[in-house]
Amino acid sequence: MDSIKEQIISTLKDVTGLDEIRLEVPPNPEMGDFAFPCFPLTKQLKKAPTEIAKDIQKGIKIKNVEAKVIGPYINFFIDKSILAEQIIKDIEEKKTSFGCKKPKGEVVLVESPGPNTNKPLHLGHLRNILLGQSIARILKSQGKDVKSVNVVNDRGVHICKSMLAYKMFADGKTPESENKKSDHFVGDMYVEYAKAEKDNPEMGKEIQDLLVKWEEGDKDTIELWKKMNKWALDGFQETYEKLNFNIDKEYLESETYKHGKDIIEKGLKDNLFEKDDDGNIVIRLKDKNMGTKVLLRANGTSVYITQDIYMAKLRYDDYKFDEMIYVVGNEQDYHFKVLFEVFEKLKWKFAGNCKHFSYGMVELPEGKMKSREGTVVDTDNLIDEVTGLAREEIKKRYDDLDFDEEERRANAIAMSAIRFFILKFDPVRNFVFNPKESLAFEGETGPYVQYAYARICSIFRKLEDSEGLVKVEDTNLSLLDTESDRKLLTSLSNYPTILEESAKNLKPSTLCHYLFDLASTFNEYYRDISILKAETKELRNARLALLDATRTIIKSGLGYLGIDVLEQM
Repeated sequence: MDSIKEQIISTLKDVTGLDEIRLEVPPNPEMGDFAFPCFPLTKQLKKAPTEIAKDIQKGIKIKNVEAKVIGPYINFFIDKSILAEQIIKDIEEKKTSFGCKKPKGEVVLVESPGPNTNKPLHLGHLRNILLGQSIARILKSQGKDVKSVNVVNDRGVHICKSMLAYKMFADGKTPESENKKSDHFVGDMYVEYAKAEKDNPEMGKEIQDLLVKWEEGDKDTIELWKKMNKWALDGFQETYEKLNFNIDKEYLESETYKHGKDIIEKGLKDNLFEKDDDGNIVIRLKDKNMGTKVLLRANGTSVYITQDIYMAKLRYDDYKFDEMIYVVGNEQDYHFKVLFEVFEKLKWKFAGNCKHFSYGMVELPEGKMKSREGTVVDTDNLIDEVTGLAREEIKKRYDDLDFDEEERRANAIAMSAIRFFILKFDPVRNFVFNPKESLAFEGETGPYVQYAYARICSIFRKLEDSEGLVKVEDTNLSLLDTESDRKLLTSLSNYPTILEESAKNLKPSTLCHYLFDLASTFNEYYRDISILKAETKELRNARLALLDATRTIIKSGLGYLGIDVLEQM
C-alpha cells in the first residue's frame, strides 16, 4: 500500500511541480482511498480549485489506480484486487507494526504529568497522563526515539501549606493509622489548610516563613518535608502502576531549583533580565504583548519558572533532544510562552525545539472541581468507580466466571472506557466525563471497539480445528469484490495515514475516531456478509483473512491508546 501511495505522491509532484504533496483520507470510502486537495494551488495558478483538479487529473496515469475529480479534489481509487492483496498480506507480515516507520534517531522528550506533592493525582492529571502516554506511543510508531520524563514539584508554597496543616491539625496521625492511601492523606492536609486560611488569612505569612526555613535547610522542616514527600510519591507510584505508566527519568524540583537561580542571576548581570521596583528579577516582554514576568522573588525564593529554566537545560544535557513536548493544561499557556522567550533570550540551542502541548479541562456532570475545597475527583477513586460499574455489567452477562477472570475483564473494560472517553476529545477541548456513558457498549466508546475485536475472535472460535484458516498466501483474496469488502479494506488501508496524522498533529483523538469507524464498518460487514457460511470454502477463507487483518489493526490501534483487547467480553 505504501508503494502505491508513493507512486501517487511522485506522480502529483511531477504534474504539479510541488516539492511536497500531502494526501488526505476521504471521510467516506465511496470517495476513494486517497484525496489531493487543490485549494493550495489557487493563488499560484489563479484558477478555481475545481478547474485546477481537472487539469491535473489529465496528466495522471498510474497502473491499478483511477483518478477522479470530485469537486476541488482529485480522488484516487485503487483496484480492489490489488488493494486486498497488498493490504491483507502486508498486515499478515507486519502484524501490529503495520503502519510503523523505521527509527530515525530523532529524540523526543514527552513531559507528563508534573504533579505537586501536596495532593493525589486527580482527574486533570489523569487526562495529562493518558495524553502523554498515548502521544509517546504514537510518536514511537513513526520512528521517533521517545523518552517519557517527569518533573515532581516537591517544594514551594503549595507543599508548605500541606506541611503547616499537618503540624497544626494532624496530631501525629499517619496514612497507616488512618488506613488511607498515603498521597490522599497528604491531600487531606492541603484541604485542611484551605479551610483554616479562610478564617486566619495571616497564615499566609507562616507559609512564606516555612518556605524560607526549608530553603535554609532547617532540620525539623526538612524532616517533615521528607516524610510527607515520601507519602505523596509512594501514592503516585501506586496510581502509575494502575495505569501502566512508566517514566524513563524523573526530575525533582527540590534538586534543581538552585541552579535555575544561578542562571537567572547571571542573566541579570548580562542585562538579559532586570529588577522591578520590589526587587524581583523579571523579564519584560511588553513588546510581545506578554507584560512582565517574575523569574526570581526579591527574597531569593524560586517560582515555577525558575526551575523550568534549568530543567530544560539539564534535559538537553542528558538527552540532546530534537524536540521537547510539555504536556500541561491550557491554564499554563502564558507560562510556556514566557519560558520559551527566556530560552531565546539565553540563546540556547534547543530554544526553537520546545512545544507546549496545551489541553483543556475535564469536568464531571456535577460541575467544576477545586483542590482546596476537596471537591476534586481523584484518579484512584474514578478508576475504582468505573471498575465497579464494569464488574456489575459482567455479572449481568456471566454467572460462571471465577473471581480472577471477572477482575481481569472488569479492569480491562474499565480502563478502555476511561482511556477512550478521555482521548477521543480533541485535546484543546474542555469536556464532561460521564462514567456510565464511557462504559456503554454502543456509541463512540472503548468497550464498543473492544467488543468488535471480541466478536471477531468469537467467529474464529466457532471454526472446528479441521476447518481452520489456511495461510494468507494460499488464499484467493481477489474474491473480496463486494462493496462491503471494499469498505473494510479501504478502512484498513487508511491506518498508516491515520497514525502519521495522529503523530504529526499530536492528536490521539484522530486514532480514536478511526478505531470507532473501523469497528462500525466491521459490525456492518458482520451484519451484511455471510462469513462462516459463505458459498465456498475459498470465499470463506478470504473473508476470514480480511477479518483477521481487521482484528490485528484494532489491537494495534488500541495498543497505542494503552487499551488491552479482550477475546471475550
